[in-house]
Amino acid sequence: MTAPSTSPARVRFAPSPTGFLHLGGLRTALFDWLYARHTGGQFILRIEDTDQKRYNPESLTDLMRSLRWLGLEWDEGPDVGGPHAPYIQSERRALYREYAEWLVAQGKAYRCYTTEAELEELRARGLPYDRRHRNLTPAERAAFEAEGRSAVIRFAAPLSGTTTVHDAIRGNISVENATIADPVLLKSDGLPTYHLAVVVDDHLMEITHVLRGEEWIPSAPLHQLLFEAFAWPAPIFVHLPVILDPSGKGKMSKRKTVVDGREFSPYVRDYMAGGYLPDAVFNFLANMGWSFDAEREIFTREEAVARFDVADISPKATALPFTKLEWMNGVYIRQMATAQLVDALAPYVAADLGLDAEALRHDRRLIELTPLVQERIKLLTEATALIDWAFVPATQITYPDPTQLIGKKLTATESLDVLEAGARIIERIEPFTPPALEAAFRTLSETMQIKVGSLLTPFRVAITGKTVAPPLFESMHVLGREETLTRIGNAAAALRTLAATTV
Repeated sequence: MTAPSTSPARVRFAPSPTGFLHLGGLRTALFDWLYARHTGGQFILRIEDTDQKRYNPESLTDLMRSLRWLGLEWDEGPDVGGPHAPYIQSERRALYREYAEWLVAQGKAYRCYTTEAELEELRARGLPYDRRHRNLTPAERAAFEAEGRSAVIRFAAPLSGTTTVHDAIRGNISVENATIADPVLLKSDGLPTYHLAVVVDDHLMEITHVLRGEEWIPSAPLHQLLFEAFAWPAPIFVHLPVILDPSGKGKMSKRKTVVDGREFSPYVRDYMAGGYLPDAVFNFLANMGWSFDAEREIFTREEAVARFDVADISPKATALPFTKLEWMNGVYIRQMATAQLVDALAPYVAADLGLDAEALRHDRRLIELTPLVQERIKLLTEATALIDWAFVPATQITYPDPTQLIGKKLTATESLDVLEAGARIIERIEPFTPPALEAAFRTLSETMQIKVGSLLTPFRVAITGKTVAPPLFESMHVLGREETLTRIGNAAAALRTLAATTV
């Protein structure tokens, strides 16, 4: 492991708001945030919206909400401001034109009047742009403008030699300059391409480290050349490893992935709604390309910040184990204090049952039931199915299959006798607490010479309507004496009917 960095880093997460934020993008933002916090630097959010045709305003809301859900607050950005505002590229249009024109004036860029039809002809022949307007005379330029042709500004890439970019985790990356086909820097509508905007903004915003996906490696030499053309120092490049599909074959899909017959989404919003905890997702994504150490998979945010360094990121692609995220989420759920888990569960249970979330946070039933299901759930969304019976009236607990009320190796009549005997205990027992109930029912089991499991089955189904539910005596206590007796009475009626029809 490398020694910790000491110089404050300025890093930026610069998404294009064209779709909903996915886990790969969130991982990039997380690594940016971790490095900024580790070095005592700044984490900047910059919105790269120059592709106006694909711009989606919903996407911007989604990505900001997703970052904040994970706890990745930015030090500078669109809604918090900062010394280098604005932080939305479409609001910096005049700035990009100024720098593009400077490159033209210095002979490092040129106006190109090639029409779309001419470019399409080159593409149809499998050819790159052929630099046809790189060395136009003033007269030739004037002729094109007289025709009314619009122009883009292209970078005049060197025609010979090699450009080398150093990547902090991959080493040197070199390309022959002749392969860089004079890319467009400023489009005819006055908006910059990514290549111009990213270099100008990274310089003006004093970015020290650029963390981005490895799909940007082919663009790195061009960006290096642009920094050199402006005579600006380039930031340190860190191209993050790609996240693979859980099978390890190919990149993570931007659609749903099926694992063992289950669908998993790549979009952060689905994990926010799907019962995952931010701390678990934080921990999980931190393990995608970086490791706390060889022994530990679970660690706190504070521990991650203290140890994280870009030099420790692995360049090797990593498969995304969705099922491990579920396991990790369960670990975090089990570590939560009851009050924390109640707060986390309330919105999900309330939405499922049509209740008020704020009122539910203070509801005795949820407070008492939460510790009973804490060991049984991996997702917050799983709680409702285990505890919904406690929030509905007895009339809504029905027994469509009354045979479920019958204990193992018992008849309907014997199970009815068990319910009636248990009801008599519940009517008079004091105090009405789980330990007292358990002791009384164990005595009943001995008296009736029925195994405890068989004896308790009718009661579990009677009060919850389910064969699998939280611990029985605690569930009775949550309901209270009267409600418990009402449900046992309803179940007894169902068993009488069943017994009468099976005689």
